[in-house]
Amino acid sequence: MTETLPIAPWRVFTVTVRAVRRLSPSFTRVTFTGADLDRFADNGYDQRIKLALPLAGQRAATLPHGADWYAQWRALPEHLRNPIRTYTVRAVRPHLAEVDVDLVLHGDGGPATRWARRATVGDEIALVGPDAGYDGNHGGVEFRQSAGSTLLLAGDETAVPAISGICARLPVDARGTVVLEVPEAADVLPLVAPPGVEVRWLPRGTGGYGSRLVPAVTAAAGELLASEASRAAQPVPDVDVDTEILWEVPEEVPPVPLYAWLAGEAGVIRTLRRHLVAERGLDRRAVAFMGYWRLGQADVS
Repeated sequence: MTETLPIAPWRVFTVTVRAVRRLSPSFTRVTFTGADLDRFADNGYDQRIKLALPLAGQRAATLPHGADWYAQWRALPEHLRNPIRTYTVRAVRPHLAEVDVDLVLHGDGGPATRWARRATVGDEIALVGPDAGYDGNHGGVEFRQSAGSTLLLAGDETAVPAISGICARLPVDARGTVVLEVPEAADVLPLVAPPGVEVRWLPRGTGGYGSRLVPAVTAAAGELLASEASRAAQPVPDVDVDTEILWEVPEEVPPVPLYAWLAGEAGVIRTLRRHLVAERGLDRRAVAFMGYWRLGQADVS
C-alpha cells in the first residue's frame, strides 16, 4: 500500500516565465506558469511567497522538494545554494495555472534585481507558495482588519504590490487612506480601491527614503484621528534595525477606530512606528509594522 503523505501549508512549485511586462521605470511584472500552479492558493491581500533565483551564469534555479525543503537548501554548499528572496503575490489565476509577481528594480547590485532585469520567457525557477490542497491557515498574510475600522496603509515602492493586493480585496464600504512613496512620477501605477479609500502617491525624486512618506503618514494619521479624543502614548521597545528584524504584526485585531499597516525600509518604518504608537497612542494590537528591507544591507530570506 502506498503511503499518502500529509499536505503541508506550503510547497515548492517549479515554474517557468510566461511573460515579462515593464510596468514603469521601477516595476516589472513577471507572469509564471507551471504544471501544478492550479494548486496555488489564492489567498489575496499581502500573501508572501519566495522565489529561488539562478546562480551566476545560470538561467534556471531549483530548490529541494518536500516539507523539509528549507533544511535541505540550508545544508547545500553556499556555491550551490540558489539565492532566495521574498515577494508578494500580485494576482493568481488557477484556471490558467498562472501567478503574477511584481518586482521592484533597485539598481543592479543584488541577485533579485539582476534577474528581474534579464528575465525572459522560458526561464525556469522555483517558487515557494501556499498549497490549495491544505485546508488550514497557510500563513504569510499579515493584513488584519477589525470590522468598521478606518484604514491607514502606507509604504515605499517595495510595499506597492502588497498594498495593491490588499486594496483589491477590501469590501466596497471600506474607508481610509493609502500613502505610497515611489522613486518617480512615472512609477505611479493603476490601483483599484473602494471609493472610500483615498490613494496618495508620493514621487520621491532626489529625496531620501522616507523623505515624503514620513510627513505624509504623520499628516494622514492626524486627519484620521482628528475626531477622537487624545490618547495616551504607549511605550514601544526600540528595535536595532541593523541587527534585528522589525516585524510586529497582530494575530487578531480588537474593535478599534484605526488599523494601520506599514511596510518598507526598516529605518523609516521604525520612525513611523514610534510616531503612531509612542506619540499618537495607537493601540499596538491594531498596527502592523514590517521592515521589508534595510538601507545599505543585502536582502536575506
